[in-house]
Amino acid sequence: MSAEQTPLGGPIKKMRSRLGQPVDYELPLGDGAVAMNPLIGEEIALHFTGRIFCTHCGRKTNKSFNQGYCFPCMKRLAQCDSCIVKPEQCHFAEGTCREPDWGQENCMIEHIVYLANASAPKVGITRHTQVPTRWIDQGATQARPVLAVDTRHQSGLAEVLFKDHIADKTNWRAMLKGPAEPLDLAALAEELLVNIAPGLENLQSRFGVQALQVLEDQETVQINYPVQQYPEKISSLNADKTPQIQGVLHGIKGQYLIFDSGVINMRKYTGYELNLHC
Repeated sequence: MSAEQTPLGGPIKKMRSRLGQPVDYELPLGDGAVAMNPLIGEEIALHFTGRIFCTHCGRKTNKSFNQGYCFPCMKRLAQCDSCIVKPEQCHFAEGTCREPDWGQENCMIEHIVYLANASAPKVGITRHTQVPTRWIDQGATQARPVLAVDTRHQSGLAEVLFKDHIADKTNWRAMLKGPAEPLDLAALAEELLVNIAPGLENLQSRFGVQALQVLEDQETVQINYPVQQYPEKISSLNADKTPQIQGVLHGIKGQYLIFDSGVINMRKYTGYELNLHC
């Protein structure tokens, strides 16, 4: 479709991804989805209309909270609670979860504590159903599961042990400048497990040995992204300030579109209405 033709439009959600060589992306847009990999190397235009819709209830909102929610949903939903960001503070067992049924389905299930390499080594956690999606969303070029844990709360407590020895954040600017320098994540995992052994034993005594299990003989997953050219200088594009974004799409990594004019984090604008000209 040329830029002169009728654009594809609708509220967007974070890009969906499939692990391949390279990662395959599509952008949910309105009632459909756009395959993004074929657009790499082409000039495309994004026009954000200024209308925002809550991804949970669908109502129009003047501002998006927690990447896609209206204010009432943000205040009401368990998935917007602070313990999602800090799972070690989970209060499900205290009976104060905003939505116990949601917590049972999403937090009281197996989680994976992993090591990833996006811009540098980091530790992270995710539901077992989100492997490898979580790694791709972070722009990791390598990832390796380390622990299988019964609940999100327990995974958060385990992550805290690792955080005394390794970062838990990704430097997104460094991530977008190119592939991370390859690391021996197996050796790093072995070293970190020795360092956290006393704390891990305490958690196993508290919750049971089977609740937090070291994953042996795991493979390090290698992830390649559809990027033709990485930017030398990172210039962040802001859809609120510049609703019309146009340029050659050089690639996709994490949840970022990499243009010749800058980069944009599409997940940040979940719920925003977009017209895509391609």
